Amino acid sequence: MLTIGQLATYAGVTPRAVRLYHQKGLLPEPERDVSGYRRYGAEAVVELIRIRALADAGVPLARVRELLGADEATFAAAVDDIDRRLRREIAQKQEHRRRIARLAAGDSLALPAEAVAYLDRLRKLGLHDRMVDAERDAWILVAAQLPEHMTMLMDLKQAQLDQPGVVEMYRDLWDIVDWTPDDPRLPAVADKLVAIFEASPEPDGDEDDFPLAPELIALLDRVFIDSVPCGRELMRLIEQRGWTGWTHLKRVPVRVG
Repeated sequence: MLTIGQLATYAGVTPRAVRLYHQKGLLPEPERDVSGYRRYGAEAVVELIRIRALADAGVPLARVRELLGADEATFAAAVDDIDRRLRREIAQKQEHRRRIARLAAGDSLALPAEAVAYLDRLRKLGLHDRMVDAERDAWILVAAQLPEHMTMLMDLKQAQLDQPGVVEMYRDLWDIVDWTPDDPRLPAVADKLVAIFEASPEPDGDEDDFPLAPELIALLDRVFIDSVPCGRELMRLIEQRGWTGWTHLKRVPVRVG
């Protein structure tokens, strides 16, 4: 007869596992001998090995008892069911691995490849990380709302970077991020930005076809205003010069007086 430790060794488990199987009702608990110890026979070793084999195969302990006493057809059906569950779990874990990989990939966590390529180009052009990070955060907002438009929007942004003065505009914007609204250099920046707007090609299509909803445009404009102390004043100066908005620039009648 075997002690619980000897039984565990024969079956390749721990005494703690044996006690757990007793608690779950999977392995009958023998009577104690006169010394107060449990003693196990060969049948307990065989039963424990069967339990361990099922548990090691991924069978939930709640189903082990069912399978231990099942006939061949029931056992096969149960194994098929468990196999389907394991395949689902494996698929979920593989998806978790893909998400973890994206976490390590930086910008691609919440942005499509086209947007990542655009941000990479901004970095290669020498723009400051703070400016690129602001662009990234804005495009994350857009991608969450309009994933189907991201390819078109990124094509547009890439084309803008090919236009004379656009990269210089980005650098100008970096220069002003800490300016106060009363900075005397601000009107000259507004003049420069408007000159770039005027030189840019007119967009094709109907004005109503602009893909961003008004509330998203307002949110993105707010990001700019909240992150740049002089942002609201710069937008006011730009509007005086015939343009309104920030995310969605539009011509407006120039105010006189």
